[in-house]
Amino acid sequence: MYPGAGKNFVYPTLGLAGESGEVAEVVKRVIRDKNGLADEETKAALIKELGDVLWYLAQIAAEFGLSFDEIAVTNIEKLRSRKERGMLHGKGDNR
Repeated sequence: MYPGAGKNFVYPTLGLAGESGEVAEVVKRVIRDKNGLADEETKAALIKELGDVLWYLAQIAAEFGLSFDEIAVTNIEKLRSRKERGMLHGKGDNR
């Protein structure tokens, strides 16, 4: 699948960065070429690129022994805490 799979978190992390850029390119072309209106061709391109993003994200999680459930629950708890403390605005994870 990739060099050092199972003991190499760098490769899928770089893959995620690259594929995220490809998602951004699809969105950029919608704005530049299609007046901001996503058509079926755009949606098909996004499905492919988001699938790649999802795959790399899953590989990073697997490299660290994390489940999507654990990641999602932790994120929801973080957002809930921010909301309760009135800290949804701002920047950085530790707000």
